Amino acid sequence: MIKTVVVDSIDGVMKMISDSSYNDKINRLRSSYYFRGMPDKKFKITTSLRRNCKDLSAKIEPSILRNFTKYAIGMDPTLAASVWKQMMVGQHHGLPTRLLDWTRSPLIALHFANSENDFDKLDKRDSVVWRIDMQETNRLLPPKYVEALDKESAFVFSIDSLSKIAPTIEQYDADMGSSAFVNIEPPSVDQRIINQYSFFSIIPSGITDIEAFLDANTQNTVRFIIKKEIRWDVRDLLDQYNVGDRILYPGLDGLSRSLARHYFVKQQPQAPDGKDT
Repeated sequence: MIKTVVVDSIDGVMKMISDSSYNDKINRLRSSYYFRGMPDKKFKITTSLRRNCKDLSAKIEPSILRNFTKYAIGMDPTLAASVWKQMMVGQHHGLPTRLLDWTRSPLIALHFANSENDFDKLDKRDSVVWRIDMQETNRLLPPKYVEALDKESAFVFSIDSLSKIAPTIEQYDADMGSSAFVNIEPPSVDQRIINQYSFFSIIPSGITDIEAFLDANTQNTVRFIIKKEIRWDVRDLLDQYNVGDRILYPGLDGLSRSLARHYFVKQQPQAPDGKDT
């Protein structure tokens, strides 16, 4: 079941980011929540592969990965060893893949939910932050996957640990069917992945509607709707907390984007007679 929570105040934002859980096994405050922010509440959760290739995703995916590896292997010779690394490196550089990206940080999810290419749109539409419980989704996994996680005292896979169980896409899809998906931590190939606290879900070809799957199979999934009236306030608060493009996209592109927003001039609201209020 997906629960929808409307966030229309900064107090609501603070409650969202501070909601966590206590882990009795280690006597620490450790949340198993992962977050995904999107700038429009109307956007559906889907993979870049399905957005790009539609119903032909399963047929086209092998060609995408094969050609990516063929041309990229000169820059990273290790790509040939793992289809999962091919996916993650490709996704990081804009390749359409079956990976769905998440972050451990609700603040970073709020950044993506409150960022727009056109700053004038920031107060024109509601945004959304999705939250899933990875311990809950892990309970849906086939037994051998659960055992592999327990063996490493982990609740996300690495490339190496997943490759031991499912070295091919075909094996993975056969194991998962339409009943589960694996969560995996990407290799730290650059500072952007580290700073964004990134993780991926590997969506099997059997799951064609991710939101319907979460609604039918989970109890802790939450869809936070960030009202348009507070998006600028949230954006300014995040920048004050140093959660912005300059940090999440290290380099001149992120710096320039951050400065553009910092010096953006908002339109003054107008009275009904057309004069500035």
